[in-house]
Amino acid sequence: MLAFRSEAHVERWREGLALPRGAFLTPGQQWRLAEAWYAGRLAPGWRRRTPEEAERVFADLGLVGEFWRLRP
Repeated sequence: MLAFRSEAHVERWREGLALPRGAFLTPGQQWRLAEAWYAGRLAPGWRRRTPEEAERVFADLGLVGEFWRLRP
C-alpha cells in the first residue's frame, strides 16, 4: 500500500512506471478494512478466510469491482 497526496500525484507516479490504475482507499476506508480483516485474528480458533469470505468482507465495506475480485 502506498500513500499519495492527491490523485494527480497517483497519476504521475503510475504513468512514470507504466502501471495500470488500481484501487484507491481513503484513510477511513483503510481503517475499516483493517478492522474487519484482522478481527478475531488472535483468537485460538482463527482460520484463514476463503476467497468467497474475503470477497464478502470487501463487499460489506463497499469495495467492489474487478480489483477486489479474488475468484475467476
